[in-house]
Amino acid sequence: MTPSLKQTTLYQRHVAAGAKIVPFAGYAMPVQYPTGALKEYHATRGDGHAGLFDIAHMGQVRVRGADALPFLQRVTTNDVGKLVDGQVQYSALLNESGGFIDDITTYRIAADHYYLCVNAANRDRDVAHLQAEAADFAVEVRDESDATTLLALQGDAAQALLQPLVETRLTTIGYYRFAECGLMGESAIISRTGYTGEDGFELYLPNSHAEQVWDALLKGGATPVGLAARDMLRTEMGYALYGHEISEQVTPVEAKLMWITCMEKGDFIGREAVAARKSEGRRQALIALKLTGRGIPREHYPVLVDGQRSGSVTSGLYSPLAERGVALAYVRPEHANAGALAVEIRGKAIPALRTTTPFVRSRVNPAQKR
Repeated sequence: MTPSLKQTTLYQRHVAAGAKIVPFAGYAMPVQYPTGALKEYHATRGDGHAGLFDIAHMGQVRVRGADALPFLQRVTTNDVGKLVDGQVQYSALLNESGGFIDDITTYRIAADHYYLCVNAANRDRDVAHLQAEAADFAVEVRDESDATTLLALQGDAAQALLQPLVETRLTTIGYYRFAECGLMGESAIISRTGYTGEDGFELYLPNSHAEQVWDALLKGGATPVGLAARDMLRTEMGYALYGHEISEQVTPVEAKLMWITCMEKGDFIGREAVAARKSEGRRQALIALKLTGRGIPREHYPVLVDGQRSGSVTSGLYSPLAERGVALAYVRPEHANAGALAVEIRGKAIPALRTTTPFVRSRVNPAQKR
């Protein structure tokens, strides 16, 4: 293992459990445990089960001050003004060209107090960007990532497993809502959010409390899950991943993320560029596809329309639940809805159909969509 890689507080727990450790976003992270990624996937998707994820490589940034709201309205795409205390919002940070610096979640704790979750690979850049922009506002931007452990408990049994450890009734926390409450004697943020399409929670807690909570959830029946199964779960939902569906070269227009880009709220970084791209038309189209022939579509595989290359796969896999290969891909705009579709796999064109996401059923609360 590369000596320069960071370790989460739970690293030794993963090693002791026999996990295969790989470099990921500068961290030594478990990609799978001895039973394998497929078993971990089914433990999360299956009835009466739940998967437990160490995602402490993610970044956490606290924003406080009299100008917290106008500051976040300036630097994020979504309308932070619509949030109430205890509500979470999916959003993004854009550059002046309208490309994604990162996609994030915003937590409103109070009118002058917010909490952001950012991607691990972008953490330092995100913090530097936010702190530079904060110079014009009465606001403090503090990186709390190194002091915080983030766990995700996802699956049908997540609420039942977590409830005995928590002082708050979890039924009172709706989808994309959170509560600051006691978790095994320590204060934590418990959020009904996730990256799997299953009901579940994300737990922000002090590093000093991480091993105790991890052990208790495993003892209660949760299955530890690594990065491989996590990627399977998020791809089946069609959720964007930075560096795949979104990047600094992609705007919300192409990424189908205009629904988190509130053009009516006023000026924000990247707004003019997004408006121009929307007016001139997208330069590429993000589509969802499923193979009708045998094969597994992988990242970068060519996507063919009427026999000619039109784009490439950004995320793809064999979906155990759909029982076929599925993928997200960028193609030329004129091919978004027209032409015979195929994915080139080892020199062979495997037929595919356009479809919608999620590729499989989702168990998040349909009454409280983000």
